[in-house]
Amino acid sequence: MRGGLAIGLLVIAAMTVPLSAQTRKTPPAKPAPAPAKPKTETIAPEWTCPNPLGIGVTTKLAFCEVLTGRDPASGILIKLPPHIGPVSLMLDLHNRHTYSEEQAKAHKAFSRYTATIGVLSMDNTLISRAVVQNEFRTAADFVDRIGGGAGPGGVKAVAPTGKESITILIPESEDQVSLLGEKLVVERLDGYATYTQEGRPIADISNVMIEYQPAPPPRKAPVRKK
Repeated sequence: MRGGLAIGLLVIAAMTVPLSAQTRKTPPAKPAPAPAKPKTETIAPEWTCPNPLGIGVTTKLAFCEVLTGRDPASGILIKLPPHIGPVSLMLDLHNRHTYSEEQAKAHKAFSRYTATIGVLSMDNTLISRAVVQNEFRTAADFVDRIGGGAGPGGVKAVAPTGKESITILIPESEDQVSLLGEKLVVERLDGYATYTQEGRPIADISNVMIEYQPAPPPRKAPVRKK
């Protein structure tokens, strides 16, 4: 019996060894590589400013006045290079203030501005709106002073105040957009007023940039052999 038992155990061991040898752990699957992100470019686009305010004394930025209007052709025109997908339009939006040294010394210069502008396609379709709001009390509330004026230090009385960094997605189908003013609300110590009449400067912009995916160059037609 002992011999038979021993033989039986040897047979079982012989049968189990190959089974355990065949049971191998499957190595974890390697994660699929992430798709490559499309290459984008960030540039200062070509743009037309019908009403330049001037160059900042400190920042050296060009400031452009946004006028109220309804005709996209009369607005600030920003050209978009050939692109794939939407384009990110980035700019800084400012209110504008006419400075009075006498009001500032008398502590009567307080103004609260809320300017609204629209970004439109050239067929007058509203793409998006942008708003900037800030309060002005002293000259320290200016973003910058503008050179080329008759004031002290050769600066203009009008200058940008407040800053709102704006990013707007422009649809792929557009190759140019227009910026037009919609309305300006001004609150002062003596009351408030709303301005919407056409042709009035109600805000300033600066630092215009775009981020986009360049379109591939057009394929050259094959040269036919004569």
